[in-house]
Amino acid sequence: MKLRILAAFALAGVLALLVFTAGGSAKPQPQLPRGFFGVAPQTPLTDEDIRYMRAGGIETLRMPIAWSAVQPTRRGGYDWSSIDPTVEVAARGGLEILPFLAGTPPWLGRLTKLPVHNARQRAAWTAFVKAAVERYGPGGQFWREHETEGVDYEPAITAAKPVRTWQIWNEANFFYFAFPVSVGDYAKLLTISQRAIKSVQPGARILLSGLFARPNARGKRGMPAAAFLEQLYRRPGIKSKFDGVALHPYAIDTGELEDMVEEFHEVSKENHDRPGFYVTEMGWGSQNDFQHDAFEQGVRGQVRQLKSAYGYLIANQRRLNLKQVVWFSWKDTPLLCDFCDSVGLFRAGPRFKAKPSWHAFVKMTGGRARP
Repeated sequence: MKLRILAAFALAGVLALLVFTAGGSAKPQPQLPRGFFGVAPQTPLTDEDIRYMRAGGIETLRMPIAWSAVQPTRRGGYDWSSIDPTVEVAARGGLEILPFLAGTPPWLGRLTKLPVHNARQRAAWTAFVKAAVERYGPGGQFWREHETEGVDYEPAITAAKPVRTWQIWNEANFFYFAFPVSVGDYAKLLTISQRAIKSVQPGARILLSGLFARPNARGKRGMPAAAFLEQLYRRPGIKSKFDGVALHPYAIDTGELEDMVEEFHEVSKENHDRPGFYVTEMGWGSQNDFQHDAFEQGVRGQVRQLKSAYGYLIANQRRLNLKQVVWFSWKDTPLLCDFCDSVGLFRAGPRFKAKPSWHAFVKMTGGRARP
C-alpha cells in the first residue's frame, strides 16, 4: 500500500513537471484578428482550392476587380463575368474577400494611369466604384442573385460574404501599376474613391494601395513606400479618407522585411495616426536562383523566410495594429513575373502538390495540410 502511494506521488510529480515545462517553454498564440491569414492567388480557383485553403487556416482571399476587364468599352456597361466566379467560389467556402480596385480601361487612357486628370475620367471611375460596391457590398446585387437556387441548379449561397474593406489601387508607388508615380494623383483618387464608396456603403473600410516597400526605380517610376506615405500624410484632411495602410515588403530576408515594416509603421506614428496595418502581399520563391531574383531563396529558404516573417509579424501584431497578412501566392504560375513561377505554396497545375512551405504555413495557422 505504501509503495502504491509513493508511486502515485511520483507519477503526479512527473506530470506536474511536464505541465510546468511545457507551459514555461511554449509561447501562447496571441488572439489574431478575424481574417488575419490571407492569400493572393494568381489563377482561377476551384472548390477544391477553397477546401484546401480553409483546411489550412486561410480566412481571406485578396483579388483584383479590374476596371479594364469590367468595363472594356465606354458604352458596353459593366461585365462582372471575370469577377463573379471567384467571389462565388470564395463565398461558398466561407472566405472573406479583400478586393483592390485598379486598372484604367483603354477608352479612357493607359492601364496604369490613375483616372483623375479630367472630369470624364473622374466621373467614370466614380461610377465604376459605386457599381462595384452596389454589386458586392452588403445587400448587393450579387448576393441577391444568389439568395435562391440558380438556373443551373446551383445551390443558394446561404451565408453571404459581402465586401467590407475596399483597397484603392495596387502598388501606386511603382511604375508597373501606376505611371507616372504621383502622390498628388493618388490623393485625388483616394478622395474620389472614398466619397463614392461611402455614398453606397457608409460603414465600409477604406484601405490604401499596397505600397511596394523599396522599388529600385525613382522619380516618375518609383518611390519608397515610407516616403510615399509621408508625402500623402501632408495632404490636408487625408487622414479622414482611409482606415488602413498597406505594405508589400518584398525583401531578401526577414531581417530586411522587419526594417521595411518598422520604417513604414514609424511614418504613421510620427503623423499621430494609428490606422490598421495590412501586409497585402508578402512572399519568397522556392527556386534557388538568388542571383536572378533576390526573392528566390530555394525550397528550404522559402520555408525559413516564411516561418521567420510570420513569427515576427504575429509577435508584433498588437503593437503594429496589424490586421492581416496576405501570402503571395497560392500556386506557382509561369510567365507572370520573375518569381511568380516559384512563389506559390503549391506547385503549378491542377493537382495539389504541396511544397514544404505549405506545411510550414499550416503550422503557423494551426490548420491542416489537407481537407
